[in-house]
Amino acid sequence: MDRLDQQLVTLLRHDGRRSVSDLAAELGVSRATVRARMERLERDGDILGYTVILRNDAVEVPVRAVMMIEIEGHVLDKVIRQLGGFPEVAAIHTTNGRWDLVVELGAATLTDFDTVLRRIRLLPGITGSDTSLLLTTPRTTRARLSQR
Repeated sequence: MDRLDQQLVTLLRHDGRRSVSDLAAELGVSRATVRARMERLERDGDILGYTVILRNDAVEVPVRAVMMIEIEGHVLDKVIRQLGGFPEVAAIHTTNGRWDLVVELGAATLTDFDTVLRRIRLLPGITGSDTSLLLTTPRTTRARLSQR
């Protein structure tokens, strides 16, 4: 990807429904150039698709954290399914090293956050965890909506 492709992808990450005309105007190129670039990025597999961002996924929650989780035995898939049922869980990642999972969490208050931590730690198969609160996010590629 060259610089123009990267700029195009950045604009699309923030609004995947933006018109080709708007993208072309902001990038200072023709509509045909934008269309051709998008088609090539899709064909080459750089852009896999476009999605809907729900308000809950896009609006920052006041309390955010990353939780590293250790799993005993062969219950990883079961724990992942259970974690998927928590509305406070924004993402679940498998990893290597000491921890088996890295979970991104968000809650409205510290009390709510404490409650979800306790509920997660009680899931069968979880033998250990370590949680770090996220203080600021100087840079992200995720689209964000302003709260109304």
